Amino acid sequence: MVERESREGTMEDVDAVTREVLTASRLLVAVSARSLSAVEDRVTLPQFRMLVVLSTRGATKLVALADLLRVAPSTAMRMVDRLIAAGLADRQVNPGNRRETLLRLTTEGRRTVEEVTARRRTEIAVIVERLSPDKRRVLIDALAAFNEAGAEPSAPAAGTEPSPLGWE
Repeated sequence: MVERESREGTMEDVDAVTREVLTASRLLVAVSARSLSAVEDRVTLPQFRMLVVLSTRGATKLVALADLLRVAPSTAMRMVDRLIAAGLADRQVNPGNRRETLLRLTTEGRRTVEEVTARRRTEIAVIVERLSPDKRRVLIDALAAFNEAGAEPSAPAAGTEPSPLGWE
């Protein structure tokens, strides 16, 4: 009987956490949409996600990029073509295997990611500042565990340079 109660309590915990994460995700999507407002004429939210993946992973093959974004390679190719036309990404031959093409950010693409991320960071900081220091510490631990479980790499600390975009 104790085991059943424990299992039910666990399912209630999962549901409660899921509800709170869904609520937080609505808030974060709104913050994301507002942070993209200055570049929305050139970049959609899915395209921005692609730019972020390229900024964190460096030069990447199309198939790997599609897999990371969980889209079909043809969808990724259309997104890449639009980003290239906007001057935010480019294709280069892989120096390690000349038969492969790698996709990477241009200087303008990197600048776009940095600007949008800075706007997002500022808006999130305003929200976080409303929390007590104790709640901030709890949130840090909870979100770090959540991000790790979802295999999402950490965002760079404020004021740090983004990692160089070398060949992967």
